[in-house]
Amino acid sequence: MASTPPRPPADSIDAADDAREIPRRDFLRVAGAGAGLLLLGGCATDASAAVPGLHPKRRFPKLGGAKGDVVVIGAGVWGGWTALHLQQMGAKVTLVDAYGPANARATSGDETRGIRSSYGDRDGGELWVQWAREGMKRWKAFDAEWSEDVRQSLWHTTGDLIMRAEPEPFTKRTKLWWDQYKIPHEVLTADEVRYRWPVIDVEDITVVLSEPDAGVIRARRAAQTVVAAFESRGGKIQIGRARPSKIVNGQLKEIALDTGHIIGGDSFVFALGPWLGKMFPDVLENRTRTPLGYVCYFGVPMNDERFTFPNLPSWNFPGVTGWPALPVDNRGFRVRGSARPKTVPGAPPPPPRPRVETPPQQLDPDLSDRWADASRIEGPRRLLEQRFPLLKNAPILQTHSCHYELTSSQDFIVDRHPRMANVWLAGGGNAEGFKFGPVVGEYIAQRVLGDEGDPAIAKRFRIPAKEYDPTPPPTAAPAAPPPAKAAK
Repeated sequence: MASTPPRPPADSIDAADDAREIPRRDFLRVAGAGAGLLLLGGCATDASAAVPGLHPKRRFPKLGGAKGDVVVIGAGVWGGWTALHLQQMGAKVTLVDAYGPANARATSGDETRGIRSSYGDRDGGELWVQWAREGMKRWKAFDAEWSEDVRQSLWHTTGDLIMRAEPEPFTKRTKLWWDQYKIPHEVLTADEVRYRWPVIDVEDITVVLSEPDAGVIRARRAAQTVVAAFESRGGKIQIGRARPSKIVNGQLKEIALDTGHIIGGDSFVFALGPWLGKMFPDVLENRTRTPLGYVCYFGVPMNDERFTFPNLPSWNFPGVTGWPALPVDNRGFRVRGSARPKTVPGAPPPPPRPRVETPPQQLDPDLSDRWADASRIEGPRRLLEQRFPLLKNAPILQTHSCHYELTSSQDFIVDRHPRMANVWLAGGGNAEGFKFGPVVGEYIAQRVLGDEGDPAIAKRFRIPAKEYDPTPPPTAAPAAPPPAKAAK
């Protein structure tokens, strides 16, 4: 990749004009600069009136500076959508990433992500339900706009099944909110599941909730396509690790890249995912954690389409989630989480697992090893044996691991840096952030451009005052959601 020598610092983003930039030929070739209006999902229409925190008639607030230059650091799904929304709102935007959009280290870099709205397990889940439903609409609109250009469907309407042995607060509250907001869903019996999807073992299941229009999206490809849409409309992408460089009177004036280049701007958004706490340890110390999560992709039987889309929904058992293989590339049947061993009446319970200390580098998104050893495969394979017995001997095609950025508030962070008034910190997806990308991106953009929106939502997304116990977690396994329900 070609690069030009660094030039002296400047107070404008123009100082980065000849910084290292991704050539168009090396990225996705997509539609022209006029595209991208539909993909934002009707954000400027009355359809957004029911979305808490988003302005029903999109306004275009002016930045304090004359030119409205914004630098977004982090080209994951949150950073990409934020840059795209800011661009449509009239700002001049540069997007920066240390490794490149949806790179192998990124949380947005996995093959797929589930998109659904069942958040009865969270105290603040009511807002998440509404934002997830809006995000679902926007992902579908984005796919309709761009899938032909990338020559691959990004969105797949699989439907989603939640299956439990007994009613739980999670299932009760999820259904309550679905009823309240008139979200399409079904309450099924175990016999109906057996009839529709006989490959699922539901022997002990008495509670089944179905969200028929939930789906699965190609995560890495979708994140890259969002950035390509931004680029196609004139946005600039820079590769390099950024750090705050010049601060004057409580305002950040420029960032420095490890390439030696300087980028100036009026406002800066750090949407760094698991790197956010590493970049700002003084602000987020003991308020974020970055455990590794693991997924396994299993090979489905040849000439057996029962385990591929569209013949099976995504599914959710206690502690484990997954979905069918997607055509045409068929990366595999995805399982995330670990099924517990079945208990035998009268038999002693299995001994507790020994405490495993996590090496410090395994909590660092730059240094962690991204492979799953045998202990990470036992639980997913046990799930197949218990719930999909025809796959109990299925081969593993690949594993994937990424860091999830958890917050002590168990909620998102969208807030100003306490000592740099024009710097915004955006993160804390809590293993759920991908599905919210189109909505969170608009919310961050309007906050950066001066529209606070709902004060109650702005308050809940502040940098949390609550701290974690300073003792690091004992293992590298993700620990955010309660064991009753795994995240997707």
